[in-house]
Amino acid sequence: MRRKTLDSLLTATGAVIVLVLLVAGGLLTWASSYVGDQVTDQLSMQDITMPEKEALETEAQHEALDEFAGQKMTTGEQAKAFADHYILVHMNASSDGRTYEEVSGEFMALSNDPDADPAEVEQLGALRQSLFMGNTLRGLLLNAYAFDTMGKIAGYAAIASFSGAGLLLVLVGAGAVHARRTPYEVEVGRPDRELVNA
Repeated sequence: MRRKTLDSLLTATGAVIVLVLLVAGGLLTWASSYVGDQVTDQLSMQDITMPEKEALETEAQHEALDEFAGQKMTTGEQAKAFADHYILVHMNASSDGRTYEEVSGEFMALSNDPDADPAEVEQLGALRQSLFMGNTLRGLLLNAYAFDTMGKIAGYAAIASFSGAGLLLVLVGAGAVHARRTPYEVEVGRPDRELVNA
């Protein structure tokens, strides 16, 4: 095979890959922007204000939430911190560390007991409802965090795609220059010899 032909093929292949990387980078940039905007819009609509420092009770809460104190919730990081270090802490405090499933099981068993104290049944039912709402809100907020994280990953992938395209574009340019300068008769692997009867 002639060296000029090989250089031309490699240059053309590189150019196609550059186009693919540019398209991928553009789509990933759009995805990152879209997801980020959706997370911000949806969280803003909930109109949740992060707790003030004075409302926090533990060192872990302060470490996770102090930087967001008093802010409107608009980011996935805020949503995760609020879900894991505020809502969950209050849920565990109210239920003595029991999960919704455990409390719900206790409630169902107590509800079916004809000798149960109605006030106790009502109190356990209220706790069950509170834990259910807490779990639901935590799930929604952690979903927002997950989507926000995927959006950021898409943004990093877009940067990698554009960087790869830029680097490959330089190599394609060098390959094109090399292909133009290489005589048609030069054989691959034997630059010092010419093909006989070429």
